[in-house]
Amino acid sequence: MKTRVFGAVRVVAIGLALALAANAVMGSAARADDIRIGQYVSLTGTTATFGQSMNKGVTMAIDETNSAGGLLGKKITLITEDDQSKPEEAKTAAIKLIKQQRVVALLGEIASSRSLAAAPEAQRAGIPMVTPASTNPKVTQVGDYIFRTCFIDPFQGSTMAKFAHDTLKANQVAILKDVKNDYSVGLAEFFEKTFTGLGGQVVATESYSEGDTEFRAVLTAIRSKNPQAIYVPGYYTEVGLIARQARELGLKVPLLGGDGWDSEKTLEIGGDAVNGSYYTNHLSAEDPSPVVQGFIQKFKAKHGEVPDAMAVLGYDAGRILIDAIKRAGSTDGAKIRDALAQTKDFPGVSGSITIDADRNSKKNIVVLKIEGGKVKFQTSIAP
Repeated sequence: MKTRVFGAVRVVAIGLALALAANAVMGSAARADDIRIGQYVSLTGTTATFGQSMNKGVTMAIDETNSAGGLLGKKITLITEDDQSKPEEAKTAAIKLIKQQRVVALLGEIASSRSLAAAPEAQRAGIPMVTPASTNPKVTQVGDYIFRTCFIDPFQGSTMAKFAHDTLKANQVAILKDVKNDYSVGLAEFFEKTFTGLGGQVVATESYSEGDTEFRAVLTAIRSKNPQAIYVPGYYTEVGLIARQARELGLKVPLLGGDGWDSEKTLEIGGDAVNGSYYTNHLSAEDPSPVVQGFIQKFKAKHGEVPDAMAVLGYDAGRILIDAIKRAGSTDGAKIRDALAQTKDFPGVSGSITIDADRNSKKNIVVLKIEGGKVKFQTSIAP
């Protein structure tokens, strides 16, 4: 009896091993017919518009490449994971894309906190990762497989500080930052350093946490210091509410922000309260450049709307990754990494893109003004 049982177990084990081997071969064969690129984005959650816009841009870049014959003679398959606007989910999504889906590269995230959660997984696995819009300097410092195609926060924070001091003639400002957000904390730091260096004074520094809806206590504390402007380097969900409650308390001074404001939700949530505010961004839809206007028309034809900066950055990041794989002539991670590092003067919609030695991109920045419920171009500043 014992011999028969062991024999049966052995037969089952051999059969299972053969089945797994067959599946592995079939899986490899299937993967050999396409090039898998992974994308982790916030399709839902507190910053869902960021991920939805990025996804539209990335998808357009890949669809265009596939329509033109593919990449290295193969079709590109985009595999997308929703990280629900949560850092812990971004890490989980990256692991799944790398280990289960066997992607050759990653695109993501918009938010710096979520890129910082996922980047170590990409670095550990030797999988190149390109973030379209994570501006915190620490993101690319994770390792040599991590790249970005946007400017970084020292430039963004200092630009708004100079604009507040030199253009708005503000000498005293307050800062209201999201203490749980790497992006917000970093921007606040660089803004303050530049503003005080110019001789300005930060009269109040207050904080909140993503997901908060009540800001009157901190705004009352800020009001008592009589600032000439308030820097709010957060995301649109809270910014709109902060603007409303600030105006209710009689705070009429300009609110200033960063590219985390770039969503139609800022206008929708904030309403008239955000009029007279300014924020830094990656580009303006009013840019007369044929490249920008051509992309806008193409995007409108496909999606029925004007693209925001996150859609443009997603498109550029997708195209830069595709270009690197093409130049590498391979889907090997190290070869893609090397090609990405050699990217120079790439003609992006958001501007010419060159990757520097720290795997960052040096690009122009624009300052936009919200006026009459619309976003208007104010100025463009070179790095």
